[in-house]
Amino acid sequence: MSLARGRRRDTRIDYWPGFVDAMATLLLVIIFLLSVFMLSQFFLTREITGKDTALSRLNSQIAELTELLALERAGKREVEDQVGTLRSSLTAVEGEKGRLQGLIEQQAGAASSSSGAVETLGTQLDDEKRVSARALAQVELLNQQISALRRQIAALETALDASESRDRESQTKISDLGKRLNVALAQRVQELQRYRSDFFGRLREILGSRSDIRVVGDRFVFQSEVLFPVGQETINDAGRADLDKLALAILELERQIPTEVAWTLRVDGHTDVRPTSSTGRFRSNWELSAARAISVVRYLIDRGVSPKRLVAAGFGEYQPLEEGASEEIYAKNRRIEIRMTDR
Repeated sequence: MSLARGRRRDTRIDYWPGFVDAMATLLLVIIFLLSVFMLSQFFLTREITGKDTALSRLNSQIAELTELLALERAGKREVEDQVGTLRSSLTAVEGEKGRLQGLIEQQAGAASSSSGAVETLGTQLDDEKRVSARALAQVELLNQQISALRRQIAALETALDASESRDRESQTKISDLGKRLNVALAQRVQELQRYRSDFFGRLREILGSRSDIRVVGDRFVFQSEVLFPVGQETINDAGRADLDKLALAILELERQIPTEVAWTLRVDGHTDVRPTSSTGRFRSNWELSAARAISVVRYLIDRGVSPKRLVAAGFGEYQPLEEGASEEIYAKNRRIEIRMTDR
């Protein structure tokens, strides 16, 4: 009976070594899968790091380009639009980078999944390689666009330098013309002053030394009583004789002065401060002074003086020679002034 029990124990099967072998094999498979995963993650991380470096370089290039574009003028809007396009492309690349990083994180979380995840991971790895290749191609395209923009900026700077050079030349020419014009104007003023002196000297010779006709500064002054009755604008007989002499002097002056010299004789009418009669023809000293100046101008035109050389103006009582209320001062302020001016 004891022999029977011994035989029964010898025929029992030992499963433990097989179980240990199976577990060892499974452990080796898991280690292999983890090694493959870690290797793929290493390559992905290296590619992403390279892409970060490229993106950093691209960011620095875009910053430099932005500073250059800030110095350009408003005429470079097209360049600014292209920079905006580059920034949009950069944003798209950064979004793609974020998506890749998200995929990597998802792959890291799936490291503890079953062996079927390895095949899925390999497929995703291939997809990410293709995406990375497209991203690198976009970066290369951006580099080419930046180079083209730099060439355009250089061309714009060259054109701007040429334009500034032309502007400087134009300013120099304008300055020279201004100097020559000032010299010409000064010569014309000197000529006009000389002719004015000759004209006034001729008038002194013709009219003689009279207390009622005198020179005040650059004006030849007739007392109103020499030409007009009191409160009227009609020239009297004695005034016509004096104006005839004045017309002869003006005609002689017209023949002497060259036609290119622009000059006029301005006839100014002045009154004293006393108001005109309310029953008279003129309601104010303005009207009386203007009417007397016009009468002198018309008379000179009738004697052959060119209308282009004559101007009539009325000042009323507002530009007196002297202030006061005596009859002598009133008489001095009632006057007709003839002044030679340039047009």
